[in-house]
Amino acid sequence: MSTSSGRQLTLPPWPQFDEAERAGLVRALEQGQWWRMGGAEVDSFEREFAMHHGSEYALAVTNGTHALELALQVLGVGQGDEVIVPAFTFISSSQAAQRLGAVAVPVDVDPETYCIDVAATQAMITPRTRAIMPVHMAGHMSDMDALAKLSADTGVPIVQDAAHAHGARWQGKRVGELGSVAAFSFQNGKLMTAGEGGAVTFPDRELREEAFLRHSCGRPRADRLYFHQKSGSNFRMNEFSASVLRAQLARLDSQVDTREERWPVLAARLAEIPGVVTQSRDDRCDRKSHYMAMFRIPGITEQRRNELVDALVGAGLPAFAAFRAIYRSDGFWESNAPNETVDEIATRCPNTEAISTDCIWLHHRTLLATEEQIHQVADVVAETLARS
Repeated sequence: MSTSSGRQLTLPPWPQFDEAERAGLVRALEQGQWWRMGGAEVDSFEREFAMHHGSEYALAVTNGTHALELALQVLGVGQGDEVIVPAFTFISSSQAAQRLGAVAVPVDVDPETYCIDVAATQAMITPRTRAIMPVHMAGHMSDMDALAKLSADTGVPIVQDAAHAHGARWQGKRVGELGSVAAFSFQNGKLMTAGEGGAVTFPDRELREEAFLRHSCGRPRADRLYFHQKSGSNFRMNEFSASVLRAQLARLDSQVDTREERWPVLAARLAEIPGVVTQSRDDRCDRKSHYMAMFRIPGITEQRRNELVDALVGAGLPAFAAFRAIYRSDGFWESNAPNETVDEIATRCPNTEAISTDCIWLHHRTLLATEEQIHQVADVVAETLARS
């Protein structure tokens, strides 16, 4: 990417790897067992990941969508139940519930943090509500104090969609210390990755053992007679992926530290650009993992926003349009959708409508750049917006 000074700006690549990943892959290869039932990599990764996130128990799975589905399933979510999800999220949040036969009920998000609106959530709870799924958007933790109180008052459990929140904290507590099930993603763009993969953390052993059975076709670990105790599927992670993720986990904290240092610099520069408003932060989220660097341009049309994203990509930035409101995708309506129209949902989700139209995000590798490069990134955004 050429900056205004004519210098070439090369942002850090993603994924990142070094000899630790290579050594892990060789270790997995040479152990002679490449699936989790005979190898040691998945078991080791689960222990390390759980410890890192303040949980006693973790289960590695095939991807983040399966992690959400499994988390809901072990809490008893099934046919005809309702799961409350933010309307502004990647569609896996709703599809995980819908594939279990549950109705996904979208609610609006906070206009500043882009996380689930607790008051809107409370308003949509019914006797059929079986779970509430806050999404820690871009690594900013949802209001876990208010959600914990709502859960306690209603008896509806929380499933944290922590696909963006590796290493994040809420008032000093890591995701696994908040008393609820949480699902993570290791897809190629995530904060740690093996190309694909996921994990679920659990507050107690019983839920973890239930999940283990269901993620392995209902078959106990030591079974030799094909006695399948539960209905399930094959969500098992392989040994090669786990070996890579162990290396990725080892550098997660230092990368989050760098992003925490760089984001205030970028946010301050972006805030100087007329019309640009960055994602804000609740001080109780004392460690944000910054999966995305998000900013809005209120009043811009969706078409112009999309053209601006294209221009930023053309200038070399890893820029993306924000998630489409889940109820504005055909896939949301294919099965187990709420008994409402698109317009009815949109009316009660005005913040989602606006953010989905005017928001742009930059991939987190941007925040691994040097401080000088961060200033150059802001210059490119300003110059591109001025020309558009």
